[in-house]
Amino acid sequence: MVPFQDRRHAGELLAAKLSAYEGQSPLILAVPRGGVLVALPIWRRLGGELDLVMARKIGAPHQPELAVGAVTSDGHVLLNESLAAQLRLPQGYVERAAAEAQAEIRRRLELYRGRRPLPEVERRLVIIVDDGVATGFTLRAALQGVGRGRPQKLILAVPVGPPETLSGLRREVDELCCLEAPPYFYAVGQFYRDFSQVSDREVIAALEEAW
Repeated sequence: MVPFQDRRHAGELLAAKLSAYEGQSPLILAVPRGGVLVALPIWRRLGGELDLVMARKIGAPHQPELAVGAVTSDGHVLLNESLAAQLRLPQGYVERAAAEAQAEIRRRLELYRGRRPLPEVERRLVIIVDDGVATGFTLRAALQGVGRGRPQKLILAVPVGPPETLSGLRREVDELCCLEAPPYFYAVGQFYRDFSQVSDREVIAALEEAW
């Protein structure tokens, strides 16, 4: 049986599991695009503030799907050191690729958020939400980026992910809230009946509701 009907359903289940934080005015940071539709029911139940967090993969030369690193909106680079050494990356490649990825993050954030000031993280209860996690590399970069803002408590909430990835991400946060950790994991979409691509318009509409 597929555990989640769609992202909204997954978000409602996560919201129930996070109900202890109702009334604590959390900052809920969603990973676009799919994470926004999961985060919306959480925000509806817990209140607080809904916004975005983004990181972007740095692909290997000639193998863009192979992640050699990830970059956050503030320019922090998380590098897969062993893979980078194995590939003998050309000098300056990571810096150039990171700059391009950071520029794309800024473009997408402006598309979704306009010129709204970024939310304050320091000393706040922060919940990061995505629609699932596979390797977790870019999500780890996002978590580290938010963690540098010194939140009071950092929580990762995802509907599903493989046990080994979740184990690694657990070390980056104060609390991990996950509904399913199946050992037979192949892709996030296999756990949703409806895993349709989320449009930019849907992301903007969700944020406008919260704002």
